Amino acid sequence: MVSPASLDKKRLVRGGGYKALVVKTGDISYSCDKNMRIKKSLKWALVLAGGGARGIAHVGVLKALLEMGVPEPSLVVGTSMGAIIGGLYACGMSPGELSRFFIQDFDISEYLDSFVFKISGAMGRLFQTGQILGNAVTRPGIDSGQQVLKLLEDLSGGKTFAETRIPFRCNAADLISGKEVVFSSGSVAQAIRGSMSFPGFFEPYWMGDLCLADGGLCDNMPVRIARNEGFKRILAVDVGLFQPVSPSDLKTFSKIVYRSIEVMLAVMEKKRRPRAALTIHAANGALPFDFSRKRELVELGEQTVRECGDAVLPFFCGGMAAYAARKRYRECGAE
Repeated sequence: MVSPASLDKKRLVRGGGYKALVVKTGDISYSCDKNMRIKKSLKWALVLAGGGARGIAHVGVLKALLEMGVPEPSLVVGTSMGAIIGGLYACGMSPGELSRFFIQDFDISEYLDSFVFKISGAMGRLFQTGQILGNAVTRPGIDSGQQVLKLLEDLSGGKTFAETRIPFRCNAADLISGKEVVFSSGSVAQAIRGSMSFPGFFEPYWMGDLCLADGGLCDNMPVRIARNEGFKRILAVDVGLFQPVSPSDLKTFSKIVYRSIEVMLAVMEKKRRPRAALTIHAANGALPFDFSRKRELVELGEQTVRECGDAVLPFFCGGMAAYAARKRYRECGAE
């Protein structure tokens, strides 16, 4: 992976019909050719999709955008894991802090209710299977999500939406009414907890009369929320790579449930999802429940943005050349 320190002070990046001059001044900053300059006052929205563990790639995307010296987003919108990372970023955690937390400190088993998830080996798998089956028939989810909520409260500093450093929105599905709920007030941690309530694994989160489940059930790439807030310059990050799977990948309860929802969402999104000005696909086929590849996923997000420079730089630039490039590049990254 290319590190910031390894980049030359000045070099030309060629591609897409234009040249971009890359200049290092302390942190790396980028300027486009003479007809394109990064607009430091640009108002833009960042939309982060859901995707389970795959969403850790969002951290790398944030790191790479910071490295490029582009302006911070004026709005962050997220769903599920995108809501977790986007919400914590909006509350004040830097991309570097998010990276250190997920790579060095985060262990999903430490934030689940039962001690059986901390037991390794065959005996641990046996106990886990028993608890999962027991909870599946006696409770609304395998895990209550209470430990995760406490973590989110700590990391967000208990902030409300009115107190975030960057305006933030996230969504969830209300199982009572069947409608999407878009959060713009109240506790950020509680809204994120509702947005990440993956059916069958985390219990739905009750907020008053609302029974909240994963926001991806309504819109896993909520570009529409940013549009409704008045934004046209929207950068979306997709971490899903929808493709056929092997029969061997469909042998557990959790994988069957997730794949079923994944198929449903893929069909829904093709039919109705509004397009962002630019969508970055930061995906490599990682499984949504595999949290063992955290460093790889962060690096994937970083590398994807760097490789998409021909598309990403014009997004932040003004002028006719940048406008033409934005029309040419609407999507980049993994196919």
